[in-house]
Amino acid sequence: MSVITVFNALYCNEELIVPQLVKKTGYRLVEDAEIVDQACTLSGLSADRISRAFTAKTSLFNPFTHEKERSIAYLRLAVADILSQGNLVVHGFCAHFIPPPVTHVLRLCLVADMSYRLQQAGRLSSPEKDVLKVIHKNDEDKSAWTQQLLGNADPWDSALYDIVIPTDKIGAEESVHLIIRNLNTDVLVPTAASLAALDDFRLLATVQVALTREGHDVSVAVQSGAVTLTIEKNVLMLSRLEQELKEIVENIEGVKTVTTEVGKDFHQADIYRKLDFQAPSRVLLVDDEREFVQTLSERLLLRDLGSAIAYDGESALEMVREDEPEVMILDLKMPGIDGIEVLKQVKATQPEIEVIILTGHGNETDRETCMQLGAFAYLQKPVDIDILSETMKQANEKIMRRQQGELS
Repeated sequence: MSVITVFNALYCNEELIVPQLVKKTGYRLVEDAEIVDQACTLSGLSADRISRAFTAKTSLFNPFTHEKERSIAYLRLAVADILSQGNLVVHGFCAHFIPPPVTHVLRLCLVADMSYRLQQAGRLSSPEKDVLKVIHKNDEDKSAWTQQLLGNADPWDSALYDIVIPTDKIGAEESVHLIIRNLNTDVLVPTAASLAALDDFRLLATVQVALTREGHDVSVAVQSGAVTLTIEKNVLMLSRLEQELKEIVENIEGVKTVTTEVGKDFHQADIYRKLDFQAPSRVLLVDDEREFVQTLSERLLLRDLGSAIAYDGESALEMVREDEPEVMILDLKMPGIDGIEVLKQVKATQPEIEVIILTGHGNETDRETCMQLGAFAYLQKPVDIDILSETMKQANEKIMRRQQGELS
């Protein structure tokens, strides 16, 4: 039940080597798309949201949603479930989830110099500058990925693999023969220690998902069923948090003991916050009055309502496209694109975003126009912060009901 993992730089003959390897070994090919689909089933998150974990760019809302960390937790559990089958070729980003103590894994990396990669990409008949942009973006994503998972920003570092194959110097067929020769060794026969490490890996993934579901983000280590939870951020009531974490973990099947400790960053000013999935966390505040909107953001954060800020309509629309907020607090009178035009465009392209108008200059006609365009609510400045918070929570409840309807 050996496993082969393949991680590659783009345009390094992976489209030739991986299929041949699958054919020669008879192993089942598992790629990122399959693992993402399983993670979707486990989490209820969309495939698009989970796949963003593979990109270097992190959403502006991630400090409040921990969406990347949550996605990685579910992807890790999906990999752990799939590995129980054995005789697999795991190809893609998810190859890096398998920890080194699982020794019945042959870890491969396919790389080549840039000139060769550009030559291989030339088959696409795209301008070289466009191809180079794609390659650099892919390399950037893979560097961010190995940095996050392994603390190593060099995704091609030979220390991460058993074999690094320079595909500009070794052809596809010869590469496959090299892999097969190394696969057929006693080193890759599953041992009791390696299988035990695989069990620990699956338990670690299960614990991380259980904590994630309850809104917690702590480091997890597992050794022979003994779970250690490390709290990296400062917390006002440490003993209460430790007790809550233990209560979540100790009843998970396979857990023998649970201990907690504080990490090296525990005494930094950053405060540990448990996620509240009932509160809106992807909130975009749009207002050209900088002091007002910054103060509003701070006041909302005191109520555990995280938000990002845009100071004009153009920036807001760009953030809508790239970061997909769920709730928007929108002023009407702004230079450039005004609030009504922003509302029109948002509702035309992403109608699921709930928009709360918050203005000091509107009138009854504006209110009627905004509500007809699909605004969730229309509020006047100055607004009572409790009324605004409650309105945001009502908008979030509507979003959650819609999402639950889509899943059922």
